[in-house]
Amino acid sequence: MSVYDYIVIVFYFVFMAAIGWVFRNFNKNSSDFFRGGGKMLWWLVGATAFMTQFSAWTFTGAGSKAYEDGTLILVLYWGNAVGYFFNYLWSAPRFRQMRVVTAMEAVRERFGRNNEQFFTWLSLPIGVFYAGIWLNAISKFVSVVFGMDLILTILLVGVVVIIMATLGGSWAVVASDFMQVLILMPISIVAAFLAIQAVGGGNFLEGAIGFMGKLPENHLDWTSILRPQIVYLWIFATMLKQFCTTNSLGLSYRYLCAKDSIHARKAALLASILFLVGPVIWFIPPMAARILYPDLSVISELAPLGNKISDGAFVAIGLRTMPMGMIGLMVSGIFAATMSSMDSGLNKNAGIFVRNFYHPILRKNADESELLFVGKITTALLGIFVISAALFVENIQEFGLFDVMQLFSSFINIPYAVPLILALIIRKSPAWSAWSTILVGFAVSIYVNYYLDPEIVRVVIGLDSPFSPKEAKDYLFFTSMILNVGICSAWYIAVSKFFSHRSSTEYKKNETRFYEKMDTPVITDPSETLEDDKSQLYILGNLCLAYGGFIILLLFIPNEFSGRISFLFAGGVIALVGFVLKSKGKKLKRVIT
Repeated sequence: MSVYDYIVIVFYFVFMAAIGWVFRNFNKNSSDFFRGGGKMLWWLVGATAFMTQFSAWTFTGAGSKAYEDGTLILVLYWGNAVGYFFNYLWSAPRFRQMRVVTAMEAVRERFGRNNEQFFTWLSLPIGVFYAGIWLNAISKFVSVVFGMDLILTILLVGVVVIIMATLGGSWAVVASDFMQVLILMPISIVAAFLAIQAVGGGNFLEGAIGFMGKLPENHLDWTSILRPQIVYLWIFATMLKQFCTTNSLGLSYRYLCAKDSIHARKAALLASILFLVGPVIWFIPPMAARILYPDLSVISELAPLGNKISDGAFVAIGLRTMPMGMIGLMVSGIFAATMSSMDSGLNKNAGIFVRNFYHPILRKNADESELLFVGKITTALLGIFVISAALFVENIQEFGLFDVMQLFSSFINIPYAVPLILALIIRKSPAWSAWSTILVGFAVSIYVNYYLDPEIVRVVIGLDSPFSPKEAKDYLFFTSMILNVGICSAWYIAVSKFFSHRSSTEYKKNETRFYEKMDTPVITDPSETLEDDKSQLYILGNLCLAYGGFIILLLFIPNEFSGRISFLFAGGVIALVGFVLKSKGKKLKRVIT
């Protein structure tokens, strides 16, 4: 890396810290700190919904999958697009209409206080472990780029993330997510362009024409290495998993900050569109790396990754193709992916702890200033736990990051999600239906992992020989995924059908009240939200102009012509968005008047 790259990275961190400072006065109470007071515009909410659904793991763990198996990885992200489109059609406005600050408050209103505490203390370790995977992923990336020891990198990056997450509340988190979408997407386009150009020996047109033909057979023909039954079941399980994770009441926090039902719906559509387009761009570089470097061990910078060297495929192509200064932008973009996920995750989990345990259980009379202070302390403490989780993930030697994420989702996250999806559909069920469904799911996960004979599954799906080592990982994933969704759903539906009539009168009244509220649209008066809307448009517009202008100035770095054009394109896109936002802010008052 050149001195210009380090300047770009330093500017990025200073800029992100400045966002926290800019939005510091937006946090008047815990509702502002944890969900922006429910006042945010759709393009901000859509950006944070998009950014929080992936992390640097996309460019390391998923990039490894793209390097090894090619276009199959697109299924995972297009599953997000399908899930968010269903948010747009149905669930996003209903999430907003629950009118709560945290998702656990919705659990309390639907299932009662016992379930609130059960889900609270289950969601916190799940959130910490996910964030640990994300931190491990970004640390792998940074360790390669800077040539640092991986463990030391996890510690240093973790501390940086803790500081950034603690400084700002949800306003700063969501605003930084929007900015990071604008940083990440143009840089990803540039990275894809340069990777294809490298495949063509410096000629983009030749690279584009020959790219598909030079890929290994299994990158396009998914059944050339894995047997068809394995591939199809993996695709089905992956799409099902993404649908569940994007439509669970537990992840409704993405829309709780939207200013009304319409803005929540628009935000979901934006996230869906971004997930259709983004993955196609992201996975060109690791697939190009497979063409140019079929043996990644020849790249000395990837040595710190050891036997997980394919996790560095995206990094490898970037280090070999990007001009001076652009590597710094690539680092910033991939930092952006993890910063957004971890900032949002830490903010969400701190909110759950403060609003669903500290306040109702420990300090019922705590005022808002105390809740704000405890929220920041909790954010920092959770960050320490995340660092520990990242170190633990690194010690799971038999699996790469991709497999760790997939197996954790199918074994742990799906049993947690199923009752919180069905709760939106089945409107009469006893309180114990929720927590008992999770326990059933955990029992299924334990059975699949320790007791289920793989030979039984092999015979059922029609394979004529045992699973290969590569297929064994996929077998664990799709088997646990399908069995968990099927058995957990059956249990929840049966309990609801046969035991809901035994619930108390008070419980039934709370059920009715919850769904009445969820079915009632949140409608805002444009004249009353004028100042908040203008502030968001003006502030984000100015931030875009500032960051876009900085990137445009980088075209004066002594690079070749294509490198200078890359900076002009990336900076121009961000600056153009800033100009549009400020123009809309100026027109807003005239339209309302």
